[in-house]
Amino acid sequence: MIHRVAPFLLAVMLAACGETGNPQVPGDDPGQENGNPAEAQPEDDAVTGPTAGARSVTEENDVWVFEYSYPEPAGRIPGLALLLDDRLSKSQEELKELAMTARADADSNGFPFNPYSETTEWKVVTDLPRWLSLSAQIYNYTGGAHGNHFFDSLLWDREADMAREPKDLFVSLDALEDAMREDYCRVLDRQRAEKRGSETLDADSPFSECPPFADLTIILGSSNNRSFDRIGFFAAPYVAGPYAEGSYEVTLPVTRAAKDAVKPEFTASFTATR
Repeated sequence: MIHRVAPFLLAVMLAACGETGNPQVPGDDPGQENGNPAEAQPEDDAVTGPTAGARSVTEENDVWVFEYSYPEPAGRIPGLALLLDDRLSKSQEELKELAMTARADADSNGFPFNPYSETTEWKVVTDLPRWLSLSAQIYNYTGGAHGNHFFDSLLWDREADMAREPKDLFVSLDALEDAMREDYCRVLDRQRAEKRGSETLDADSPFSECPPFADLTIILGSSNNRSFDRIGFFAAPYVAGPYAEGSYEVTLPVTRAAKDAVKPEFTASFTATR
């Protein structure tokens, strides 16, 4: 599930041992002017990939800019590549339709038009014997003062040959939140205080509350290349702070309580580090 909640500032995920992480690899420590838009032709619609299996698509003209990529490990799994290609096509068509409609409206009303854009970059968080964990940084601009930035994540279960959402490995999202909310909110508050130049948060601020896990993108990572032992929680701008503060990325070790919240069929895929 994609969490489309706000503007752009990026980095994606998990790997070793810490409380804050990188949106890509949860980390080592406990981010046309004239003419008919319907007739716009891409100046560049290229599919490239340095390695077999990787895919990178760029389409750019005066009405829209579209970019979508995923890495070689994902492309080597037929079912996963098919899933990502389907998402690529749907996102591309949706952007084109929105951009052409907006361009036509702008022309009809004599308004200036800025090209719409969308960029999606999938990256590997961790590649385990059973699981390939991916995260995405997504940026789109559909008019207004600035674009929107959000995150996505998914897992490929090689044993079941299917995609899963990270939260689906737990008994429930509430169970995971019960196990990890206190640690998450503590680290988040520390990060927010640092960004705001204060040791404490202003209780009257609309961004003083700790967001629910339902508003976050959850990413599973590993430091041992055998099992998940890190969980990343990524909040897009406006979820945990104002746009100017950008995104908030917290990576926490899997605790015993968190492992207890995992569904029995997946517990062997997790290691509690404390």
